[in-house]
Amino acid sequence: MKLQMWLFFSVVVRRRLLLFPVFFCLACGASTHGSGNVTKDVTPQTASIGEAHVGDFSLGPVAFSGSFWNSCAPYTPELEKQAGEMLAGLALKWNVDGSLCDTCILVQTAKGKSVIAHVITTGETQGANDIDLSPAAFNAITSGEYPRKMTWELVKCPHNGKVQYQFQTEANPYWTSLWVRNGRLPIRTVEVKSAKNVGFIALQRGGDGALTYASGFGDGPFTLRVTAIDGQIVTDSVSKITPGGVVASSGQFE
Repeated sequence: MKLQMWLFFSVVVRRRLLLFPVFFCLACGASTHGSGNVTKDVTPQTASIGEAHVGDFSLGPVAFSGSFWNSCAPYTPELEKQAGEMLAGLALKWNVDGSLCDTCILVQTAKGKSVIAHVITTGETQGANDIDLSPAAFNAITSGEYPRKMTWELVKCPHNGKVQYQFQTEANPYWTSLWVRNGRLPIRTVEVKSAKNVGFIALQRGGDGALTYASGFGDGPFTLRVTAIDGQIVTDSVSKITPGGVVASSGQFE
């Protein structure tokens, strides 16, 4: 088994991006709505969204489905459509903890072309600042140059509806886990308040970007509080856990 695993990794590392398999069932289910609002707090930012990183860009493998897993998966078909075809993968240096899953980056080439791409995966790259792109994103900026020099930086995602909460298929009152999808800004924290908690409790982030409360939200309604890196807060009251489902917020970051 150890030999087999080593052979697998030795093959994949020769590609530009090593994509980590995520062992969760595909989520599915109907959407329901919470009631949300956006506020501002005065907590300092934890990252500079405008810092540029110099590296090379390459073609994939970056896709929602196919031979390679993407490390922020799974996504429902509706969420895939919402994210679009301009997709990117970052190096482990930047997203090994899953904190940049579903963020957006601005990629600008040395030839003057640019694209905004949605981060859906993470892996091993030759350079710590190198990125991989989906075919649509790659074709949008390539001029046939080599090396393919570029800079990338975190930016706000384009307006594309509200924040979405995607529950893992095994989520339940005693173990609750979800992804925050379609936020315009990187997420700093996600917290929950329910009948079993006196106040808000922070969820723990995994390497696939999922946020988990190991003892669960409990039965009945709960409130989610999502804080972006610039201090904006989206809060939503949700009636119940929806295993494998997507719950739409009524809020979004500006």
